Amino acid sequence: MSQQPEYTDWQQIVDLVKHSVEQKQHDMLLTMLMTPDEREALVSRVNIVRELLKGELSQRQISQMLGVGIATITRGSNELKLKSDEDKARLNQLLEGTKKGG
Repeated sequence: MSQQPEYTDWQQIVDLVKHSVEQKQHDMLLTMLMTPDEREALVSRVNIVRELLKGELSQRQISQMLGVGIATITRGSNELKLKSDEDKARLNQLLEGTKKGG
């Protein structure tokens, strides 16, 4: 009998993160699961989505501002195109609601 991993799909990971938030262990979990480069990439992705939702800058301007490639911006844009207006509004509200002064 072959061994199987305990976590096999995305929803299980989402549930794990949700549970870690409930236990106030999310910082530790995410730090342990992601390398510094992956955490930095996630910050970039959040900023990409935020800027695309705001709609004030071109993809080229976002690329220059964040120091990421146009292809990365395009991937974020393509994902947003798949979402409903309601989902985009909820995402925008979520991102706006958690914004911290930097």
